[in-house]
Amino acid sequence: MLRYLGVRLALIPVTTWILVTTVFVLMRVVGDPISAAMGGRLPADQIEARKEAAGLNRPLHVQYWEYITNLLQGDFGYTQDRRPVSDVIITYGAATLELVFYALVVAFAVGVPLGRYAATHRDQAADVGLRLFGTLAYAAPVFFVGLLLKLVFAVKLGWLPANGRASTNVELALQHVSPKTNIMIVDAILYGDTGYLVDVLKHAVLPAISLGLLTAGVFLRLVRINLIQTLRSDYVDAARARGLSRRAVIGRHAFRNALIPVVTVMGLYIATMLGGAVLTERTFEWKGLGNQLAVYLTQRDFMAVQGIVVFIALVVAVMSFVVDVVVAMIDPRVRF
Repeated sequence: MLRYLGVRLALIPVTTWILVTTVFVLMRVVGDPISAAMGGRLPADQIEARKEAAGLNRPLHVQYWEYITNLLQGDFGYTQDRRPVSDVIITYGAATLELVFYALVVAFAVGVPLGRYAATHRDQAADVGLRLFGTLAYAAPVFFVGLLLKLVFAVKLGWLPANGRASTNVELALQHVSPKTNIMIVDAILYGDTGYLVDVLKHAVLPAISLGLLTAGVFLRLVRINLIQTLRSDYVDAARARGLSRRAVIGRHAFRNALIPVVTVMGLYIATMLGGAVLTERTFEWKGLGNQLAVYLTQRDFMAVQGIVVFIALVVAVMSFVVDVVVAMIDPRVRF
């Protein structure tokens, strides 16, 4: 087990280096970020002065070495208004990770039980309907699902709030909580007000469902297919021959192994959720890293975009390692 974890841990810096290098090259290929952002808005001499101050006139390998060195020190660069990108990540990154966590909860709570039910009722009307639901959930654009949810549950029914992470008075109150984590649900718990906690959870429902259904459709189909295959295996036949009930065979023997592919792909779909968070946050005005990334893209602030994308790459690399560890704990065959 230690050898397995050691190999996976050693792959993190290699994977991260490849991702960072790719982002660096791509951001340089699209052109000079200062000219792209300020072209036509500042005189040529001021643009050249800014390029000189940012070090963009130096050779590419010098820029690359300085960028890698700064990253190792936790410096992700600066935005156009000279704000550290690391400060942007700390301020808004917690909101995005909170949204992704909510979405994963929705994906597991919806996709896994429905996939299990579809597998145990194969080729029946419920199975056909659930397979159709899984396909639609995966294929529907996340922003379109978000708009529909807002229209139905916020505008028409008025059950849930349409935008934001919390009501204005709650946000203002939680700004003074100590220690502040920028994770609304944690800050609400630390504040100690049940009403504030309920308000935060109500604001999270629609964005979480909108983003979580995307992955729930994948989990549903994966659990269904793998559970059907597992129920045909020899060890399941042996369990049945020992006189175990159908519930025990599925719950204790087949279902656990059917979850392995779900956990395996979870790391990949966390990256998908981080990408979908951009659209979800814009739809629900969720003040997270995805929403801020869209703002910087509009402003052509490429240095800020580069820093945020690198941070997301780091999160994906770490989550892939966590998933590998979980898979090894679930399936002993992986460790040998």
